[in-house]
Amino acid sequence: MIDIHSKLPAQGVTIFSVMTALAQRLNALNLSQGFPDFPAPEALLQALAKATLDGNNQYSPGDGVLALRQELAKVFLQRDGLNIDISSEMTITPGGTIGIFCAIQAMIHAGDEVIIFDPSYDSYAPSVQLVGGKPVHINLSSHDFSVDWNQVKDAINDRTRMVIVNTPHNPSGTIWSREDWRNLIDLIADKNIVVISDEVYEHLIYDEQKHISALSFPELRERSFVIGSFGKTFHVTGWKTGYCIAAPSLMKLFRQVYQFANFCGVTPVQMALASYMQQHPEHIENLAQFYQNKRDLFLSGLSQSRFSFTPAQGTFFQTLDYAQIRPDLNDVDMCKYLAEEHKIVAIPVSVFYENSPENLRLIRFCFAKKEQTLLQACDILSAC
Repeated sequence: MIDIHSKLPAQGVTIFSVMTALAQRLNALNLSQGFPDFPAPEALLQALAKATLDGNNQYSPGDGVLALRQELAKVFLQRDGLNIDISSEMTITPGGTIGIFCAIQAMIHAGDEVIIFDPSYDSYAPSVQLVGGKPVHINLSSHDFSVDWNQVKDAINDRTRMVIVNTPHNPSGTIWSREDWRNLIDLIADKNIVVISDEVYEHLIYDEQKHISALSFPELRERSFVIGSFGKTFHVTGWKTGYCIAAPSLMKLFRQVYQFANFCGVTPVQMALASYMQQHPEHIENLAQFYQNKRDLFLSGLSQSRFSFTPAQGTFFQTLDYAQIRPDLNDVDMCKYLAEEHKIVAIPVSVFYENSPENLRLIRFCFAKKEQTLLQACDILSAC
């Protein structure tokens, strides 16, 4: 018998898999995992078919299909006024998660510390632990998910090598302001600290607010990895295609790791996305309003319910406070109760924390759903 030890002994099956399986077993309405239940644009699907039939089925360049990198650079130029060097600063990846993983593997050594703001995406901490780093979790305010900058200041020491930012933020739906970025810049300006900015929901910003990328700040341009996702933007989460943008010195280190983690993205998918972006620039232009309409429909349908909420500023997630309904249940049990008794599935927000606040009574719903699905969800939740 060989002696085997897990490198992630505390990791079990993710809550997303658990809740999706529960939804399937109970035939419940699934608003837990973040994926649309409506089809991708027909023209995008046709572009994928054409790309495969035209023979684009072999390896792509390691940094990504040229046409897709060109289209992505146009987005940053038009939205942020940023000129991205597509050869030295951009790599197309098979999803955002592997971009995060490779950036962490490239920069963090054993004993280094990485600041993570909780609630946080569940891949951050394990990626740090696998390389021997130490995740340092700082809870955002339980009231409005804002950052306590005094806590951040106190957490930074000689071992701190990275801060991970997520804006728009999953699960809270909040976005970082220019003041937030300035506070971070002030704290790390004279320190050997890099930033990962997880911006996969960059185009899902509501109520006429604007996304502010880490790349928008000259002080962060040389020390930041920005991660994005075509899957979130184009309703094709299963295509697992994202990107990483970083200064040439950082991108060189990123690619040293990435070439052995995956080598390249999926060629026909990249070709299809490039073609669609060339022919349909209105898709990104209209995306915020498209999802804001869904958010507003969902929240309007809950206006007479006993749930309380603050409208999400971004992402396609909405958190609901159920303290007026079942304050006796923690959020995990509340999700089980809703699934078993009301046939609707959500995600407990506590799973996004290392140490969740006491009396947390928040659950997360995905509103990237058809109108019929959202109206059905509202009817169920309003009866709770």
